[in-house]
Amino acid sequence: MQRTPNAEPSSASAASPEAGAGRRQFFRVGGLFAAGLAASSALTPVASWAGTPSTSSAQDIAILNTALGLEYQAIAAYQVGAESGLLQKPVLDVAVKFQGQHKAHAEVLASTIGKLGGTPVMAKKPAEYGFPTGSLKTQADVLEFAAGLEKGAASAYLGAVPQFHNKDLAKAAASIMGDETMHWAVLLGALGKDPVPAAFIA
Repeated sequence: MQRTPNAEPSSASAASPEAGAGRRQFFRVGGLFAAGLAASSALTPVASWAGTPSTSSAQDIAILNTALGLEYQAIAAYQVGAESGLLQKPVLDVAVKFQGQHKAHAEVLASTIGKLGGTPVMAKKPAEYGFPTGSLKTQADVLEFAAGLEKGAASAYLGAVPQFHNKDLAKAAASIMGDETMHWAVLLGALGKDPVPAAFIA
C-alpha cells in the first residue's frame, strides 16, 4: 500500500475527537460510523444467512463469495484512508497492518472458492463502493468509518459461521470473525471510546 506523507507523528490517542466538539460534530461522526455499517451491510446479507443453512458446496461457495466481496471492500476502504493524508504515522501504520490482514483473508477465501470448484468474485474499483469520501475531513472521521466497516464485517461473519455445510469452513470463518472484532476494538480505542462496549456482538 502506498503511504501518504504525514505531518509530525503522534500517538494513536490523537484520533479522539476534540473534547470541545459540539452536538453537530457528534452526530456527524456518528453518521460516519453508520455509513461504515451501511456500506458493509450492502455486501453482506446477514439476514439472508440466518435461518437458511447451506446444504451443499455450491451454497458454501456463495457464502464465501459474499465474504470475499466484503474483504475487498475493506481493502479498498483502508486504501482510501491511507491515501487521504489525514492519518498520522502511528495510526497509518495500524491501518496498513489491518489492510494487510484483510488481503490475507481475501487470498484464503479466493483460494478456497477455487478449490471447491467455484469462481471468486472480482474486486470493485474503490469509487464503485460509494464510500463517503466527501465527509472524511479528519483522522477521527476515517477511523469512525473504518470502525463501522469492521463492526459490520464481524456481524456478517457471525451470521455466516453457523450456516456453512462444511464445518471446516465454519471454523475458518470464525477465525476471521475474531480478527475483524479485534480490528473494531482497536479502532474504538484509538477514538477514545470503550473498545469492548458490550458482552456480545450482533
